[in-house]
Amino acid sequence: MVTKDEVADGLRRLGLDRSSDVLVHSSLKSFGYVDGGAEAVCQALVDTCGTVLMPGWTFDLTGVVVPPGLERPHNAYPPAEDWATFDASVAQATAYRDDLPVDRWLGRIPDVLRTSFAPLRSSHPLMAWLAVGERAAEVLAAQRHDWPLGPIEALGGDVLLLGVGHTSNTTIHLAEQQLGRSRFYRYAKIGDGSWAELPNISGSSHHFDLIEPLLRQATTEVMIGDCRARRIPIAAILEATRQLVLDDPAAMLCTDDHDTRCPAAIQQRLQQL
Repeated sequence: MVTKDEVADGLRRLGLDRSSDVLVHSSLKSFGYVDGGAEAVCQALVDTCGTVLMPGWTFDLTGVVVPPGLERPHNAYPPAEDWATFDASVAQATAYRDDLPVDRWLGRIPDVLRTSFAPLRSSHPLMAWLAVGERAAEVLAAQRHDWPLGPIEALGGDVLLLGVGHTSNTTIHLAEQQLGRSRFYRYAKIGDGSWAELPNISGSSHHFDLIEPLLRQATTEVMIGDCRARRIPIAAILEATRQLVLDDPAAMLCTDDHDTRCPAAIQQRLQQL
């Protein structure tokens, strides 16, 4: 069994304190049994760190298909066959609200932060962020609908991977987009019968663990129960990704047709050269 105090102790062993600003990607089950569950993990994070940022995304609820005839170059997302299909997608979706649950694939911890810790939440219809702490408002203010990863730039600080790999590391996507790669258009419901086109939505990440050797020296790691907890400076992640992508536009992307976002992202990058 892992207690809240043991989670907090692990965070301190990573070098975190009230001056620390962290972007957290997490898996509750990675800890083993936690006394108090996700709420205990959130409490340890909020008590230990200065500012805690987590994804509060709602793709599964608010996302809709591409309208017919609106096909962006290298977008890896085909339009609906007809307007009836598109209208049905909009009707089935939920317009974004601050109280919507976080997508389940992001894990239990972000949604418990939302429900139990009164975080601030940004208003992006697909990629809202949750933030608690001294700099929460400042960090969230950096998000625009056309630049959803802005809060990572504003945060500075560190990425905290709690039982997850770099495939969950959104900061790599920020570095990609700064270099003109993985900048996709996606669509969301924003009101009754209304929808919006949203640019710069990030793409595939299933090969991002290839960056780990380049970040080894910058990574601090401890075990908290069964959880492999890693702290990596955001600046180090941005620089390592930058070097990889500058050396190879296809770095960390698949080169087959398994995921159409991968060749599309490569082509986006090549257009910047």
